[in-house]
Amino acid sequence: MSTDAERQLLRHALATVAYRGVKPLRDAPPTFATFELRSYPRTPIKILAHISDVLDWALSIARGKQVWHDSVPKDWSAEVTRFFSAIKSLDDYLASSEPLHESPAKLLQGPIADALNHIGQLALLRRTFGAPIRSENYHQAVITPGRIGPDQDAPRSEFD
Repeated sequence: MSTDAERQLLRHALATVAYRGVKPLRDAPPTFATFELRSYPRTPIKILAHISDVLDWALSIARGKQVWHDSVPKDWSAEVTRFFSAIKSLDDYLASSEPLHESPAKLLQGPIADALNHIGQLALLRRTFGAPIRSENYHQAVITPGRIGPDQDAPRSEFD
């Protein structure tokens, strides 16, 4: 059984995924989606599709009917929309009174941490591509549970 505080912490973690996810997605150059790095297994669009698959998987775990899908990426815009839709679906479930069928700790250490890891890959690929995002002191960021869409507060403390 999860507590309200644990669910709120998971919702804060999802809001963090959204906040950090916006940075490498926002204003990405048109050819970034299909950028191929030698010896690297996934293009940015494949990574983004995988993140949404991971978030969909997290929702299925939370509902108690674990299901995994390897989706085929669509275009960049569709995948960005899907990313925020997947976060919203999971956040809506966590905000509801529906039971969690997995411990909040397992949801955090597995799929939510995995999503953050892959967002870091997108940020690194943006830099390698030649369109870096600015670094940020995330401790100062305004991150609010439930604020999981593409419209995030402006960074408070960015640096190069």
